Amino acid sequence: MLRHLRNSLLLVLLMASLSVSAADLEKGKEINGTCAACHSDNGQGGKRGEYPRIAGQQVKYIESQLRNFRARTRVNIPMFPYTQERELSDTDIKDISAYLSGIELDTRMPTYTGKEDALTKLLMAEKVMIIPRAEGDLANGEKIYQKQCAACHGKAGKGRGMFPMLVGQYTNYLQRQVDLYLKGDRPHDEEGTVGVLNGLKAQDIQDILAYLTSIQEPKE
Repeated sequence: MLRHLRNSLLLVLLMASLSVSAADLEKGKEINGTCAACHSDNGQGGKRGEYPRIAGQQVKYIESQLRNFRARTRVNIPMFPYTQERELSDTDIKDISAYLSGIELDTRMPTYTGKEDALTKLLMAEKVMIIPRAEGDLANGEKIYQKQCAACHGKAGKGRGMFPMLVGQYTNYLQRQVDLYLKGDRPHDEEGTVGVLNGLKAQDIQDILAYLTSIQEPKE
């Protein structure tokens, strides 16, 4: 009897723990109302890559970057007023990260049935994100990416764990971040400012960016 009660108590505590740790997606959606001013309602970012795509991004990566913004270890002036402690708590970071990570963006235009009104068509089209092809040697880009980048960012560029998704991201934005890494203004990994990118030629980096734009996977 005592063993049964103890097991029941452990089960209750476990369920309570899971409940507390679960992200509140509705709260995340509410917080996204602020993010949408720059990153858009669906997290697509800016059309010219001035703001990155955050929809579908790795949840742990979003969490880590928001904490970095808040701690000022990653300096970004536009993010300053939104990531102060009183504006973005640890719970808020968890909620918004989970919400953004769950947004799926199509990579080809929707097929309309003819029954949609103009607003519905517009909203459907707004969830499509197709990154224009970048110029470069795709074979060379694939070779270098799979050898140097895939271990962290995944073979299909979708990221893993703390490492961000690269495929489906604006080429201009990626190039800007590469430049920051190369100048040492942004650390490429936890080991410091010098990383794999510092050993690549400019054309190799361009080829990798071109390769990433070639492997977007349209939904069937």
